[in-house]
Parts: sequence; C-alpha cells; structure tokens
Amino acid sequence: MRVELDRIGKRFGNVRALCDVSLELPAGSRTALIGPNGSGKSTLVRLLTGMLGGDGGLRFDGRPVPTERGELARRVAYMPQIAPRLAAPVADVVRAVGGLRGLPFDAIAAVAAELGVDLVALRRRPFRALSGGQRQKILAALVLSSGADLLLLDEPTASMDPKSRAVFFTLVERLPATSTILLCSHRLDEIRRLVDRVVVLEEGRLVWSGQAAGYLDEHAVAVVEVHAEGEQAYAWLGERGFLRGPTGWWSRTLPVRERAGLLRDLSRTLNGAVRDVTARDVERLEPGDAPRGEPR
Repeated sequence: MRVELDRIGKRFGNVRALCDVSLELPAGSRTALIGPNGSGKSTLVRLLTGMLGGDGGLRFDGRPVPTERGELARRVAYMPQIAPRLAAPVADVVRAVGGLRGLPFDAIAAVAAELGVDLVALRRRPFRALSGGQRQKILAALVLSSGADLLLLDEPTASMDPKSRAVFFTLVERLPATSTILLCSHRLDEIRRLVDRVVVLEEGRLVWSGQAAGYLDEHAVAVVEVHAEGEQAYAWLGERGFLRGPTGWWSRTLPVRERAGLLRDLSRTLNGAVRDVTARDVERLEPGDAPRGEPR
C-alpha cells in the first residue's frame, strides 16, 4: 500500500499536534517514525488508522479516504505501544480480532508460539491478567499474521525481552516485500534491522526525512568494549583511544561508520589476547543526556 500525506494538520483546542506534515510511504517501504514525546507521532498514527480526523489530504494507493472505511480497515493493522487491559478471556480476544480478518485461531497461535506464548494454555485467562510482555506478544502475533498491506507499529517491542525482540525482528523480516511498515521507535537496533527510511517529527512538524543509514550516521555513535589480557594488548588499545575501566574492560566511543574497521583491526592484531568484545550503538549525546542503545 502506498500512503501519501499532503499538509496534514491536527489541533486539540489551542494545541497544534501536527502542522503541514507532507510525506509519502511508498508501497513496500519500511519507515521509522521518530520524535520526542509530544512531537505528534501518536496523533499521526491515529490519523492513519482512522481513529482521528484532521486537515489536509490523505491518500491510500492514490485514492482519498473513503467515507466507508471498512475495506480500507481490513488492509491496515495497528499495534499500540501498550496493550489494552481487556477483561475478556485470551481466546475470545484472539478469535474476535482474528475473525474480522478471517484468520483461524491456530494460525495466530503458531506466530504467538514463535514469540514464546502458548495461546492454548492461556486461552481461559483474562487478557488483562497477563503480564505486559505476554499481552504485547499476543498483539504482535495478531498483527504479524494479519496479512495487512499497511502495518503501523508503535514501539512494538517495548515490553519484550531480548530473545522475543530477536524473534520479532525475524518475523517482520519474513513479511511480504509488498507490505508497507511504519515503525514508531527510538531503539537504534530496530532502526538498523527493520527499516530503510527515517522521518522525524518535532513539535508536530516534519524536520528530517531520508535513508536510515544517513540518520544513523548523523545521530548515533558506536561504543566498543574489549576485555583483553597482556601488556601488548593494553598498549594497542591505549594507542587507539580506548580507556580502561575499574573492572578491566577497555572502551572507546567512535563514529558508527568506523566501527567495522576497528573491530577488523582488533581481531587481526589481538587474536588470542581478547577474552570478550561487545559493540553497541547509542544516540549521539547532547550535554546532560544519558546514552540509550542496545547490545549488538
């Protein structure tokens, strides 16, 4: 599905949540939507789902939004950041949502099982009685098995453990190439793994749009940490800007584009002296900020 937004605007009283946002999501594109809290990300996603109305033009596959959105709704799947605390049993929730798309319970259960959730074992439990991670995984199973042409994912792995996040990445990568994805995320590992484009909102305005690699080059740095033994290794690390911490680990922060070369040189030069090595991406810091990132 191709999505076009032309000067989209939205107000809540005196608050302007979106201001003249124009962008295109090409069919089959994977786009990350980024911005601080209050930047308008959730408002934009809700406009796309039809939960909110707004000013400006919105087109799906070149056509304006129809008055009757039933057929369009079946082509769109939405995963919120926080799963609702529904009182209904798990089986009823899954069958109700899946039934709208003609999906059998077993098909959804198969995807949930890959994420580590046994829907059959949980079928009689109230949905709200599950942990946040379990509820989020069930939502992921519903969305990823939906066959929708447009997937709107709002911080989809926020409540998932690292193993489940890795499985989620694999399941997204398994989706048809024609599926269009809009991912709201601040996780650099998700941006690097799942999307090829990035758009950034600030105070309701579009302030950055381009390739994901370009965004990461501008907004991320790599932290390489090494646990090595021997004076030769210590000297080599010190000469290349590594600093030794109190636990014996050496660390260095460098531009993302230089990470691969450094790891290659480290492997060639210190082969046998390195006990462990890690590398992760973190957001480029402003004064007073704390780093955010995921191990790689």
